[in-house]
Amino acid sequence: MLMVAACASDAPDAAPPPPATISVPVADGAPINPTTPIVVDARGGELTAVTVTNADGKRVDGTADREGTRWTTTEDLGYDHTYTVSATAANADGHRTRKTFTVSTLAPKSTAYANVIPAPETVSDVGIGIGQPMVFQFTEPVANKAEVTKHLKVTTTPAQPGSWYWIDDQNVHYRGPHYWKPGTRIHLEADVYGVDLGNGVYGAEDNAVDYTVHDSWVAEADGATELLTVFHNGEQVRQMPMSLGEPDTPSHTGPHVISEKSPVTVMDSCSFGVCQGDPGYYRETVYNDLRISNDGEFVHAAPWSVGQQGAANVSHGCVNLSNADAKWMFDHFGIGDVVEVTDSGGPPLPVWDTYGDWELSWEQWKAGAPT
Repeated sequence: MLMVAACASDAPDAAPPPPATISVPVADGAPINPTTPIVVDARGGELTAVTVTNADGKRVDGTADREGTRWTTTEDLGYDHTYTVSATAANADGHRTRKTFTVSTLAPKSTAYANVIPAPETVSDVGIGIGQPMVFQFTEPVANKAEVTKHLKVTTTPAQPGSWYWIDDQNVHYRGPHYWKPGTRIHLEADVYGVDLGNGVYGAEDNAVDYTVHDSWVAEADGATELLTVFHNGEQVRQMPMSLGEPDTPSHTGPHVISEKSPVTVMDSCSFGVCQGDPGYYRETVYNDLRISNDGEFVHAAPWSVGQQGAANVSHGCVNLSNADAKWMFDHFGIGDVVEVTDSGGPPLPVWDTYGDWELSWEQWKAGAPT
């Protein structure tokens, strides 16, 4: 009889895989910018659960990659917040690893909003005129102007060139080499949330608006002829006698852009320091008013000067018209439409005076404000 002995295997059992590891690179470090995503990574396994919550227990949205080894927040965080990151990962044997992390965000000294002018709701039904610059007005001074400008965007349809110009520390304007083409659609964005504006100030939120440019309306106020000539889409449609500023208070020259309109305005010279009892004081209730500068210049009805309209400059800087002509202008002109003043004897409208933007040549505008 033959005896056969079976050989037993003496190979050792395979070692179990090591536990998965979880890491959050920004955890437990310096406060991060709230636009920086929180990333959760797993090695040696896959993430099976991740939650990021703020101090109030509100969850932050996020998504995992295709392999299941990386999870990333998909929404901005808040300023001066602390977030708790809870993550679970499983290795090949299903062994689970659970970890908790803390992430904090920076606390600005203050935040600033980028408001748009004109307010979109005021022009949504009628559109804006061809001379209206795009304007962001910040609620706090901006020191890092070059960096902030990178986060401002303008898209025009049809496409037209343009450039930003900082009028002062809080107002930045955008215009092209020429007035906008009638019918242009303009999309404006300030992606400034999380952006360092300088001196401890950060952007409070992003802002985006849309404008539509209506027909071209341009009025030419010629001090040599004392006539106001109106062009609609380049064609002359009306001409009317007027009076500009008298020699002591001449109207500014150059393109003016209408910034507001009001059927009735009380004009009081005390608003710029000439008060009751002073020579030249006045207080008048004026009708059909189109503001063309913040220096007190309007196109408006002036029945008291009809005898001088078409013959002499007698106003305090405004474009004086008869009641009927002022009503016609009020009915046809609006925000962003243009009044070009020539031969008034006055200085150019300053670039900082509401919309003196068009006083600068395109080359000057592109070069930016002097520092």
